[in-house]
Amino acid sequence: MGNKHSCCVYPGGRSGHSASSQKGGGTGSEPNPEEVSEDAQCNLQHISEREPDDLDQDPSLHPTAGPLFLTKSRQVIENGLVRRRSRSHLEDGRTLKKSSSCSTIYLDDSTVSQPNLKNTIKCVALAIYYHIRNRADNRILDIFDERLHPLSREGVPPDYDRHNPEHRHIYKFVRTLFNAAQLTAECAIITLVYLERLLTYADIDMTPGTWKRIVLGAIILASKVWDDQAVWNVDYCQILKDISVDDMNELERQYLVMIQFNINVPSSVYAKYYFSLRTLAEANDLTFPAEPLSKERAQKLEAMSRICEGKYAEQLCRNGHKKWSSLDNVHAASRRSVAILS
Repeated sequence: MGNKHSCCVYPGGRSGHSASSQKGGGTGSEPNPEEVSEDAQCNLQHISEREPDDLDQDPSLHPTAGPLFLTKSRQVIENGLVRRRSRSHLEDGRTLKKSSSCSTIYLDDSTVSQPNLKNTIKCVALAIYYHIRNRADNRILDIFDERLHPLSREGVPPDYDRHNPEHRHIYKFVRTLFNAAQLTAECAIITLVYLERLLTYADIDMTPGTWKRIVLGAIILASKVWDDQAVWNVDYCQILKDISVDDMNELERQYLVMIQFNINVPSSVYAKYYFSLRTLAEANDLTFPAEPLSKERAQKLEAMSRICEGKYAEQLCRNGHKKWSSLDNVHAASRRSVAILS
């Protein structure tokens, strides 16, 4: 049913073996071991030679390439998708937003280093929803097909691959796994990176019949790469009680093969996906909750800014730059402005 061809092709990976076969020819004579060794060394690829030519177009590797889900979300919106408006909207369509004033400053509790768990999972689920809804084709692999590898004993209905899941169903599935395994919001972002890396490398689509196992495989890898105390595959079998450990191991193994064992996520790529999810949330009215800036949080932010300022000053000194010192002799108390923190 699915595509049974291997998705991982390594150019020149068997060149040493082919050359040895040619040297043996049809005479049946054994090749010289020294010649085989020299030939294998000549055909050994450097790691830079194994990098794809379109690296700058891979969103999961290059920091400037736009994520796939943003493109798909814009296409779906252009096709007429209308989301249900929340209570934060006025009758004329304007959104109610809390505004900062002199006495009160509103901030959301989500940052690139500590994202909000609930809203990050909502955004990741929405990105998955757009991947399914606006897929280019129905290219699948058997390992992800729920009919061949069901997640429950009941199996799947006959039309399991015909109807796109709703956003709330995707969110419920992902949130259940994250709550049971006690995963972090950062792990959700890494999950989305691995997911798009799989779609790019394996040249497949997320369909109604494959999205759950694709997401499950990405979560397994992300939890093991990101978290120090990784969740074992047998623990996921306690969450999804009808799936076997062997099936889980095979899913993880093939997932790694299909992404060519490339599990590294640069910090620039992680930040790009975080801010792209923020953009997706704003476009779909999934606003991050804003709270008044408390005195304790203001003190923490001030302490963090002082640490960063100190590191930046040390770096300038090491590079031979002189720090601007027009206010260095001014007493700190006279420079401090009065603000009311509620």
